[in-house]
Amino acid sequence: MSFTSMSSPQQPDNPTNEQRHSLARYALDQIGRLEDFPFIRGLTSPPGDITSIARPGELKGCKIGIIGGGLAGMAAAFELKKLGCDITVFDANDQWLGGRVHTYYFDHEKKYYAEFGAARIPVTHETTWHYINLFRLNTSPFIQVNENALIYLRDSRARNDPQGRSVQKYIYPKYALNEWEKRTPWQELVCYGFERPLLNASPAVRSEILQVLKAYSPQILYWDDRDIRKILETSRLSREAISLISNFLPLAGQNLYHSYLDYVQELYTADLAFLYQIQGGFANLPLAFYKAILSKNPGGSYGRIPAACLGRVAWMGGTQVTGIFMDGNDGKPVLDYKCVKVHNSMREKFDYVICAIPFSTLRTVDIRPLFSSLKMQAIKEVNYIPAQKTALFCNRRFWEEGGPHEQTIGGISYTDLPITQIWYPSEHVRYCNKRTDMIKNSSPLNSLHFKRANTRQFVEVPGVLTVYSFNLDATRLANMNIHERFQEIKKEIEMVHGLPKGYLDSIVTDFKTLNWNTEPWFRGALCLYSPEQKRLFSYASAWPEYNYRVFFAGEHISAKHRWMQGALKSGMEAANALALAYKSFWR
Repeated sequence: MSFTSMSSPQQPDNPTNEQRHSLARYALDQIGRLEDFPFIRGLTSPPGDITSIARPGELKGCKIGIIGGGLAGMAAAFELKKLGCDITVFDANDQWLGGRVHTYYFDHEKKYYAEFGAARIPVTHETTWHYINLFRLNTSPFIQVNENALIYLRDSRARNDPQGRSVQKYIYPKYALNEWEKRTPWQELVCYGFERPLLNASPAVRSEILQVLKAYSPQILYWDDRDIRKILETSRLSREAISLISNFLPLAGQNLYHSYLDYVQELYTADLAFLYQIQGGFANLPLAFYKAILSKNPGGSYGRIPAACLGRVAWMGGTQVTGIFMDGNDGKPVLDYKCVKVHNSMREKFDYVICAIPFSTLRTVDIRPLFSSLKMQAIKEVNYIPAQKTALFCNRRFWEEGGPHEQTIGGISYTDLPITQIWYPSEHVRYCNKRTDMIKNSSPLNSLHFKRANTRQFVEVPGVLTVYSFNLDATRLANMNIHERFQEIKKEIEMVHGLPKGYLDSIVTDFKTLNWNTEPWFRGALCLYSPEQKRLFSYASAWPEYNYRVFFAGEHISAKHRWMQGALKSGMEAANALALAYKSFWR
């Protein structure tokens, strides 16, 4: 991807579909793959509406169990409710709604918060935007790249300017780069190593990156067979250059021995080019689903479908499914489940089941008879990476202090320290732009007075910083006791910002940390295939079991791992497949 001119077009709040598509075309044009746009738009769009398969209310009395209350399970329940189904959602997590969408609020007014799960929406993710628009959620730009953000590598500090000159001046001398690498801005080195291999395939072949198929083209299999480091080495980057650029794409850089093909899903759709956030927190998306599927009169969410045609949904929060069985008489699925707090076990038979929990937790569910051999192998082997996030509540925004070339308002700083990334809140960007315009249009005296008065007001309000790391660094930080981890994270933020030791002690007044590996209902943060796992498991993972009685959904089932897009679309597809099975086989 290009890191140099992606920010040129303006991003409006609450973009229309046309505005999003314009931004997507611009991003793809910048990297020389504009011809991919129709493929990407088609492959990320939601499937046909479920009412094109069965009429509203047609599945009245059909009893469906959904295992998992994350976005995939919610989307499946939302769609199946249109057909009149009697749905039970089993969600073991009783701490928050939405699975790996988790907004933590530091105050009762929900003004200051951090996203411990999903935090960004690319403009190319059509299914996500389908629901954002349906629920009329407000969105604003998420600032990914800020030229005032910091790059702190090998004890040297630079700014993230668009031309990469600061990094070349202050950080390149710390790396034993080849001569041509020394002359090349880091942004171009990133594109050379990560993006350039995609141009070796046709648009049709590249589109297989976003598909779940029985068989793949030779070029796709080549990428699937190799880890990220091997692809970078094939690009003839030196080891030192690989070490350098791996810091700018932390998901790739901290997982160099995982599948290049799986990682490249993000690059193919230009995910990091133009991003949005849900105003008030991403928790508003699962909350909108929850209200719609549980309401007897959900209003506009279900269009013109009469309330009498809609199904009923029972939400079983704090209820863990412990077994999936097939009834020996009629072949219907049976679920064993228990209340997490009181451990009272129960058993219930359903007409259909949708399993929307990660394979990492499905691994310890009792399955009798076993699913198909490849499905069982996938459940055992599909890789989930660790991730930890820690949010610091600060009583003043020290990162927004200073002159126009020092304020970091939105964006991400990168470092080779264990914290890896520092995310800055984006909500002041709009205010800052307005202030700049007023300064430009006023007299010099008024301009100076306005700037001094408002800079103080601008900075002296609380804010939340988030640090985010994957894989080994996540594990190493998470394995420290919570006090030591908190102190280590503060120390590393001070190092990145060039602050005196202990500077943050009086500024950071609260914090929250989360290690996804130790969360009992997730046991891993994100699905990231190892080499060859797309060829081996992608199709088998999505295939129904028990003679089309048990279906599967989740980001790990989709062709778009690690994003809400994959979870939501897979939930819709599972619901559609279930409706088709009902019409075709069992009616």
